[in-house]
Amino acid sequence: MTTPVLELRDIVVRFGGGGGLFRPSAPAIRAVDGASLVIQPGETLALVGESGCGKSTLSNVVVGLQAPSSGSVRLLGQEIAGAGPAQLREMRRHVQMVFQDPALSLNPRARIGAAIAEPLIVHGLASGAALRQRVAALLAQVGLSEAYATRFPHQLSGGQRQRVGIARALALEPALLVCDEPVSALDVSVRAQILNLLVDLQARLGMASLFVSHDLAVVRHVCDRVAVMYLGRIVETAPRDLFFAGPRHPYAQALLSAVKLADPAAQRQRQRIVLAGEPPSPAARPSGCAFHQRCKVASAICTTDQPELIARADGSAVACHHA
Repeated sequence: MTTPVLELRDIVVRFGGGGGLFRPSAPAIRAVDGASLVIQPGETLALVGESGCGKSTLSNVVVGLQAPSSGSVRLLGQEIAGAGPAQLREMRRHVQMVFQDPALSLNPRARIGAAIAEPLIVHGLASGAALRQRVAALLAQVGLSEAYATRFPHQLSGGQRQRVGIARALALEPALLVCDEPVSALDVSVRAQILNLLVDLQARLGMASLFVSHDLAVVRHVCDRVAVMYLGRIVETAPRDLFFAGPRHPYAQALLSAVKLADPAAQRQRQRIVLAGEPPSPAARPSGCAFHQRCKVASAICTTDQPELIARADGSAVACHHA
């Protein structure tokens, strides 16, 4: 059986909690509340949900930027939750991240070539002429000429900066690429270019990817499977085509109903599901299913019993008493 590239089991991330000398005790914020995911080699898993549901926190756990409060993180079969600095440094050769804002993810005082070369230097993989050749090859891989190596980030457009961020992430030839809203800060035309680039690179390099987004229209273009997150928990996973044919969780159904269709006639006939109210606070989770206060099909059991994520024969899994 193939070893998964990434395996998350019951990940919990808490922030705050307790009190102090000059402030009363406050409940801990459970940004991630028992999330589990598996990504196989060469697979792109899209992680979707409303802002504040815990997507970015979970992606930070994957790359070691955030330590989980509890749970297991296995990368290429190796447990890295609670790992020390040396193990994390070695782990980062195998997992890299493309950040949301290309302007903020690059050092404004460093030339593009230096930014791309940095991970190679840190891990002692290249130097001198070999390093310059590798930087030029990485720029070419993302559609930029070698001349860009001497430029500064402010001399590039948003799309070019994001291409540089992708080139830097590919420098170590990672097994897993984590993309945290990589096109949300870009114009629509540039967004399409970057998405096509990511799809092409994954096909050529055989990487696995965790693609974090709130935009299901974007997700449909790049992913193999979809995982839906709500208030820190995974509530549904499914292969892409099965998910877009009809999700089973009421929250996922509402998300998909908000995606506009290219066919105006089909769009007019579509029934939009409008959710009432706001998501509950992660510091005061409701009992039972966290979605029951906004769900139109909720019943008494939803208010008392938290549903488990149950796998199905078609490759999907749903955490809903009425799925």
